[in-house]
Amino acid sequence: MEYPFASPPWSGLGKRLESTIRKALFDYQMVEGIEKIAIALSGGKDSLALLFMLKAISGRGFPPFEIHAIHVDGAFSCGAGVDLNYLKGICDRLEVNFISRESHQKLETLECYSCSRERRRLLFDAAKGLGITTIAFGHHRDDHAQTLLMNLLHKGEFAGNLPKITMHDYGVTIIRPLIYVAENDIRTFAEQHGFKRIMCRCPVGQDSMRRRVDQLLSEIEALFPDARSNIASAGLIYGSDKASRK
Repeated sequence: MEYPFASPPWSGLGKRLESTIRKALFDYQMVEGIEKIAIALSGGKDSLALLFMLKAISGRGFPPFEIHAIHVDGAFSCGAGVDLNYLKGICDRLEVNFISRESHQKLETLECYSCSRERRRLLFDAAKGLGITTIAFGHHRDDHAQTLLMNLLHKGEFAGNLPKITMHDYGVTIIRPLIYVAENDIRTFAEQHGFKRIMCRCPVGQDSMRRRVDQLLSEIEALFPDARSNIASAGLIYGSDKASRK
């Protein structure tokens, strides 16, 4: 079976993505002093793009770091429907250790908050079992803009996805190397390298608040074409200001 594969030398888009990710790693010191990193690998375009890029960047301009990929499987997980052999085949080709854990969410009790907490617990426990305390998530610029707008409208908080955050209660640090990257660029990169997949099969996720906010952002972009980029940038600036004042 042929597995999708992406590695340098890149096309123009690949070069731009790598440069953008390198800037995020440098700006927020995401991998400083880190020898091992775990990637939350759902199998979608975002996490696979992150896997390919971090593998390409390791040891090139940054000290080499050992990469492990952790996948949470289950009937209603974000990776539902992804063949584990497909993901393992990609990781084997990259010489990346692949680990799978099982989610036990049930349809009758399914909701986003508890599912997210379970997935994170499984990821964190698997990473710490390997002696890893830095976990990379595939949240991109558009995820950050959506989160910021949801928090602003729902809770009156101007807060998006932080590029790097230490979860003291869990003993791990989350990094988001794609925080500057637009989703459309990831989608195009995935199409170019053959790993774009329709992922979310969750019956709750099809009509989630995040999905509705994404539609709202599309409507706003009809009036303000740079809305997503500007909202995301403002959130990072404000987040940095808050951190510097602590």
